[in-house]
Amino acid sequence: MIESYTTATATALVAALAAREVGAVELATAAIARIEEVDGPINAVVVRDFDRALEAAAAADAALARGERKPLLGLPMTVKEAHNVAGLPTTWGAEPFAGWIAPADSVGVARLKAAGAIILGKTNVPPFLSDWQSANPVYGRTNHPLDAARTPGGSSGGSAAALAAGMTPLEFGSDIGGSIRVPAAFCGVFGHKPSFDLIPQRGHAPPGIEGANPLLGVVGPLARSVEDLELALDILAGPEPAEARAYHLALPPARHERLADYRVLVIDSHPVARLDAEIGDALRALADRLVAAGVKVERGAMVVPDLAESFEVYRRILMPIITRGAADGPDPGSAHEWLFALDRQWAFRQQWAALFEAFDVVVAPAFGVVAFEHQTAPFEARTHLINGEVTPYGDQVAWPAIATLPNLPATAMPVAKTKSGLPIGVQVIGPYLEDRTPLAFARLAGRL
Repeated sequence: MIESYTTATATALVAALAAREVGAVELATAAIARIEEVDGPINAVVVRDFDRALEAAAAADAALARGERKPLLGLPMTVKEAHNVAGLPTTWGAEPFAGWIAPADSVGVARLKAAGAIILGKTNVPPFLSDWQSANPVYGRTNHPLDAARTPGGSSGGSAAALAAGMTPLEFGSDIGGSIRVPAAFCGVFGHKPSFDLIPQRGHAPPGIEGANPLLGVVGPLARSVEDLELALDILAGPEPAEARAYHLALPPARHERLADYRVLVIDSHPVARLDAEIGDALRALADRLVAAGVKVERGAMVVPDLAESFEVYRRILMPIITRGAADGPDPGSAHEWLFALDRQWAFRQQWAALFEAFDVVVAPAFGVVAFEHQTAPFEARTHLINGEVTPYGDQVAWPAIATLPNLPATAMPVAKTKSGLPIGVQVIGPYLEDRTPLAFARLAGRL
């Protein structure tokens, strides 16, 4: 039996639905009540589709009564505003798109619905998903559930806040600069950045822009447990429907079933980005627990590919993507420069593949600070105060870029809290297309 909708995992709720211990309408009603009760000062679920959700829940109850079973049948959940949901607005937090209504579901949303999920609504983002805060002129600002003066992160900030506040048991986000991992770390929940292109991105684009998947970007789940991430990944992963005529997904199993069998590299410093002392202490304490559990742990960034150069290559690829269509954006450079950057990305991917012959996972900070107070200055003028030193706001993208440039999977997991009670999270990075390995490691390490 589930004890509370606000804390139960998606896995537990699906099991309770299948066992007829709870009904889909009952869960949807509880979810709606929770959103209406607590979301006012948080402002996470900014697009609400409660009437259609209750209709879908009634249909799910009828299906369950007939004996039908699907992986998410009857489970209420929310999705990031940037994902198209047929009949709902998709604005990417930008005023020019405020009146646009999606005509069809994104590939990922369609797969979640086909698995039986009930979409309650959509969660808040920053404009064009380009910040670690979630405030925009269309929906306003999303606040951290523990402290309204702080951000829950971005760009999947509404996603993580809704999870942490007990409004939803499962979320569908996206990540190009830490947009899954940073909010998960800030809010004390779990998130998974999949290997590049493991989950189709079609239907996750600003209105009027539909075509090739942006390099570096991915879509993926956030949840209350690693088991929930694994459940969602099984549903979401796989080739585009047109490509599925020739290709099928065959993700390898996790490298190990026992925690003690893992070979772990811990990175606690970066040549570009600073790290708050409390996060560093929490990371080293996790390493100590792993060693005590019999895990082979090596510490230090000396054996990894050049993090400073890889960060510059990441920025060179990222900036033309996130400034596409901007009238006052930076010079995107020449096509030859772009192709050279892609060549360097390929070289870094080979270096990381070689590293993962000696290690199974890399554990690193998801971000250099915990949930910070809202900042309203222009992006370039913002700063973080880290260990008494003022540092540039944008430099912090270097931490998530460790996994993003080489297209690696990375699972965000909470590991501790600060002295003031704010969550501390890390990212567990795994080999390309071996997503089950960082997920399994995070699940096992989370039990320490």
